[in-house]
Amino acid sequence: MVNQMLQQAADLLRTGGVVAFPTETVYGLGANALLPQAVARVFEIKNRPRFDPLIVHVPCVEDADRLVREFPPLAQQLAERFWPGPMTLVLPKRDNVPDLVTADLPTVAVRVPAHPMARKLLELAAVPVAAPSANPFGGISPTTAEHVRQSLGNLVDCIVDGGPCDTGLESTVIGFGDDGRTPMLLRPGGLSVEEVEAITGPLKLPTALADDAPSSTLPLAPGMLARHYAPETKLFSIEMGQLDQFWNEWSGRRIGLLLFEKR
Repeated sequence: MVNQMLQQAADLLRTGGVVAFPTETVYGLGANALLPQAVARVFEIKNRPRFDPLIVHVPCVEDADRLVREFPPLAQQLAERFWPGPMTLVLPKRDNVPDLVTADLPTVAVRVPAHPMARKLLELAAVPVAAPSANPFGGISPTTAEHVRQSLGNLVDCIVDGGPCDTGLESTVIGFGDDGRTPMLLRPGGLSVEEVEAITGPLKLPTALADDAPSSTLPLAPGMLARHYAPETKLFSIEMGQLDQFWNEWSGRRIGLLLFEKR
């Protein structure tokens, strides 16, 4: 039954359909990355601006090589260590990757997911799959198939239900700077910075992520816009000495507290 469902979803992807599917991070909204008209539907369904590039998912490193013009030694080390897994690499793209996928950038974001259903789906589809998170643009990323149904409903051609996601946080995105050799943290995510830096050494932050970066700065990779990860509920950062005053001002309302201890 599962194999039949995955085969149907794979056939849809291959022929230009849009499919929501599970990964270990969050549910993705996928389309054949080599068909611009299919990728355009992903942007339309999400109401996502076309200057925000997509991540291309493949089942193995060999398939990533077909999309990437150059695979620097450091990127190869990261791929060997963390793929399959919640890490995306941004590398120079080949000409076969449509500009719509990469927001006209000379690089493509690519990863090999670890979720067994995602990998089987990609193997059956036999095409690279461009897939942002399966939610309306600016919303919270879905971690169950029901989340996708609630937010996107009948807008997608198929929803593959693989149960809850293990990580619940999008992939960590690593780029390599203008020189192609300088490791940079383009987006924090499901793979810790410490794990990456154990291989790369200290990661640099691009100008787009700097505190003084202009709001008009276009993203180099998915997840770099100011509202990414922003919750719908109000969020306050306060010192412990302000807690009593804050509590009095918000008494009688539903409040969640997240406390940190300095070590």
